[in-house]
Amino acid sequence: MQVLKATASNGLRLSQVAGSRPSATLIKHGTSSARKRHSTVIAFAQAPIETSSEIVENSTRQKIASRILQNAVAATAPRQNWSKEEISAIYYQPLLELAHQASLVHRKFHKPGEVQLCTLMNIKSGGCTEDCSYCAQASRYRDGTGLEAKRVETVESVLAAARIAKKNGSTRFCMGAAWRDMRGRKNSLKNIIEMVKGVKDMGMEACVTLGMIDGEQAKQLKDAGLTAYNHNVDTSRDFYPNIITTRTYDDRLRTLGYVRDAGINVCSGGILGLGETSEDRVGLLHTVSTLPSHPESFPVNALVPIKGTPLGDTPPIPFPSVLRTIATARLIMPATIIRIAAGRKTMSEEKQALCFMAGANAIFTGEKMLTTDCNGWDEDSAMFGRWGLVPMKSFGRSPAEHACVESDSIGI
Repeated sequence: MQVLKATASNGLRLSQVAGSRPSATLIKHGTSSARKRHSTVIAFAQAPIETSSEIVENSTRQKIASRILQNAVAATAPRQNWSKEEISAIYYQPLLELAHQASLVHRKFHKPGEVQLCTLMNIKSGGCTEDCSYCAQASRYRDGTGLEAKRVETVESVLAAARIAKKNGSTRFCMGAAWRDMRGRKNSLKNIIEMVKGVKDMGMEACVTLGMIDGEQAKQLKDAGLTAYNHNVDTSRDFYPNIITTRTYDDRLRTLGYVRDAGINVCSGGILGLGETSEDRVGLLHTVSTLPSHPESFPVNALVPIKGTPLGDTPPIPFPSVLRTIATARLIMPATIIRIAAGRKTMSEEKQALCFMAGANAIFTGEKMLTTDCNGWDEDSAMFGRWGLVPMKSFGRSPAEHACVESDSIGI
C-alpha cells in the first residue's frame, strides 16, 4: 500500500508500494481543542535522508504528490469523487506553490480580480436553543455574553437595510435568523418570503440562513425567488461533536439536500480556529467537495472569539492555515465562489490580497456580520481601488457553470 506523510514546510512525503492508492498514516497528536480532545493527524516529522535508496524513495513520494496537484490544476470541470488522501496531497503542498497553482485554476474558472460584495443582516438576534460553542446567540450563554433575544425584524426594516446595502455596492443581501429550525414559524416564514421577494425586486441576489428547514419550506423559498440558502457544516464530521451537540452533522447535510432538491443554490462552508487539526480542515473540505454537486459558494470563517462562549478565549488561527484552506478549496472546487466571511476584519489588506490571488472571490461588507464587526463599505471600496479589484455584478455567475470561462482569452 501507499503511505501518505507530510511536512509543513517541505510538502508531501509519500512512500509507495506499487499497486495501491494513497492512504493516510495517522499518529496521536496530543490535545487539540478547548475541550482537550485527543485527535489523530497526518504526521509532520521529516525523516533524515541518509542513503541513495531513501533519496530515490523521497523523489517518488514527491512525484506522486505533484501528480495529484497537477491533475487538479489541469481539470476543466469540477469533480465530486475526491478522496481525503488526494485532498491531503494538495493541502500539504508548500504554501506558495499551493497558492500559485490555485491562482492558475481560479483564472480558468473565474474572472480574475472580480469579487462579489455581500451584506449580512441579523433579522432575528439571540435566544437560540442550540449549543454551538462559538456563538453568542445561544441562549445558554446569555449570562456570559449579555446578548438578549429580540423579535424578528419587520419586512420594512429589512428592505430598508437592503436598499442601503445596494446603494453601497453590495449585490447579494443575506438574512440570518438565530433559531434551530423553521418548525412552527409559519408567520415568520411568510414575512421572510416577503423579504426575499423585496430584495429580488431591487435586482439583488437574496440569501437566507434560517437553521434547519424541510422540503416544503425550501420549495416555498424557491418560489419566492431565493437565490441561495446558507447552512454551514462548520468542520469535519469527526471534530463536529466537540463543537455542537444539539444538532447532528447529518441534520446539516439533510437540510442541504432539501435546499439542493428545491433548486436553490447551496452556500455551505466552515469555521477555522475552533481547535481543530489540519486533518479536520481536510475533512471539512472533503465533506463539501463530495456533495452531489459542489456548493455555489463556500464561506471561509476564521473564528472570532466571543467572551462568554466556550470558545471565548481561543487563540486566533494562524493566517497560513486560512490561506492554505482557501487555496485547497479553489483547487478541488474550481467553479465555486469562495467567500471570506467572519474574521476578515483582523486581516491586513496584504493578507486579503493573498486570499484573492489564491482563489477567494467574495466578501461580506457593511456594518455587521450577525454579532461580529465587519469591514465597512467605504473601507472596502478604497481597498478595491488600491488593488484593482472589480465588484461582481448581481447574478454574474451561473450556478450550473461547470466548465472553464473565457479559456480562449487567457491562453488555456
